[in-house]
Amino acid sequence: MELYWGVTMSALLGSKRSSGCSLIRNATKLIMGTSSMNLRSIVSPSCESNSASCQLQQARTFIQMRTNLKVVDNSGAKRVMCIQALKGRKGARLGDTIIASVKEAQPRGKVKKGDVVYGVVVRAAMQRGRCDGSEIRFDDNAVVLVNKQGEPIGTRVFGPVPHELRQKKHLKILTLAEHIA
Repeated sequence: MELYWGVTMSALLGSKRSSGCSLIRNATKLIMGTSSMNLRSIVSPSCESNSASCQLQQARTFIQMRTNLKVVDNSGAKRVMCIQALKGRKGARLGDTIIASVKEAQPRGKVKKGDVVYGVVVRAAMQRGRCDGSEIRFDDNAVVLVNKQGEPIGTRVFGPVPHELRQKKHLKILTLAEHIA
């Protein structure tokens, strides 16, 4: 959701975990300059009754510290948690490298639970614009584990991988991928 009235997103959000409905409600309060008015009837009467649909409208953000990510290679890890994004102050996007801690792992894999590893973000829930004007967005956040030189630890990559990794010089990941989106 984008706002074009000069209102910053941080002014609208009371906390980072507010739903899309409260974001709309706070924006309406700031624009109208009143909080005594009954805004539920103005904004969206269905948001109050169905909280599950409000969760679907939640803003998608960068991959930042403490973000849980799915591992989509056969290195042995199943789930990792981001410790640090190596590029950018806000966080990591498609093709960026992160440092992560392994939270779940297979019993006889190459990496173990508790290991600190490098990973390349191959799927991100935050949308990214393409040169042709389209936008790409995935349903989950996923990484491929790499070593310090940037070579993949695993020998297979599962699921779709965007072709934007070619610009970020991750050609080995593209060659191992099942499907390039």
